[in-house]
Amino acid sequence: SLSQVVRSRLEKKGITVHNVRLNGSAASHILHQDSGLGYKDLDLIFGVDLKTEDVFQLVKDVVMDCLLDFLPEGVNKDKITPMTLKEAYVQKLVKVCNETDRWSLISLSNNSGKNVELKFVDSLRRQFEFSVDSFQIILDSLLLFGECSENPMAENFHPTVTGESMYGDFEEAMDHLRNRVIATRNPEEIRGGGLLKYCNLLVRGFKPKSEVDMKALQRYMCSRFFIDFSDIGEQLRKLECYLQSHFVGMESNRYDYLMTLHRVVNESTVCLMGHERRQTLNLIAMLAVRVLAEQNIIPTVTNVTCYYQPAPYVSEINFNYYVTHVQPFLPCNQSYPTWLPCN
Repeated sequence: SLSQVVRSRLEKKGITVHNVRLNGSAASHILHQDSGLGYKDLDLIFGVDLKTEDVFQLVKDVVMDCLLDFLPEGVNKDKITPMTLKEAYVQKLVKVCNETDRWSLISLSNNSGKNVELKFVDSLRRQFEFSVDSFQIILDSLLLFGECSENPMAENFHPTVTGESMYGDFEEAMDHLRNRVIATRNPEEIRGGGLLKYCNLLVRGFKPKSEVDMKALQRYMCSRFFIDFSDIGEQLRKLECYLQSHFVGMESNRYDYLMTLHRVVNESTVCLMGHERRQTLNLIAMLAVRVLAEQNIIPTVTNVTCYYQPAPYVSEINFNYYVTHVQPFLPCNQSYPTWLPCN
């Protein structure tokens, strides 16, 4: 398997792999398949020491080299450069190196299935968003079995693996998973505050552990989200990326998701000025209309207003424009313009 090859190559290069773990929603799916949570990729964590920049680079080079072994037969590997491999198979490269976090991520794209995310972790302060995705399954015994056993695995002949919860209490986290309960702590520590995942859980039928506590946590989620994604362009890119990657095969849920996000942002955002808050709400409403249009289920023509944005060469300084409000076919108490006035 890829994980076996990567671990073996790293150790040959002098990098000790302390353990290999299956992380996040894929681990949750294995522990309880009827959770309704689903999973969008396979997230593998390799525990390694990343003390220098050279080690970061060596890890990346090893993974790129391993990919060559998995190319189809007949491919001339001598003509394939690391850059070609990266462009063809690597969807995302991330490196984090600060006082509390030292890790790198190589996300391998898979057009016909789940992406494989290889995360190499020296230290990581926050390893989960919510209790239901806080699970890790230690795969070392499974990998060792594949290397050493002459007999294949069977129902009565297989290694034992260990599961852990980064939330802290494994049994409590499992209870949340079985009963579709939303629980977290200190969401201000999570990049993006966990806001998008929280709304996704709501749409999937999960319920907050405590409505009162969750209302307070929602404010922290929104505050952290707008700290990390303060620009409206960043918010648009983040939302589009999330919709694309987390609703594969579930496109019909995107509208409900955006309306849930709209409601949470409307109720719990206290860190933005009025026009910034309206701008974000308008953005979410616009994406919801787009989703309806893509699904060909916009209610009636009489309820739809067309909006025109000035051409890029028109200076906003010299051009004032206004639009009428969206007709109230969205399930919210207020109506919002798609574009804000210039002045």
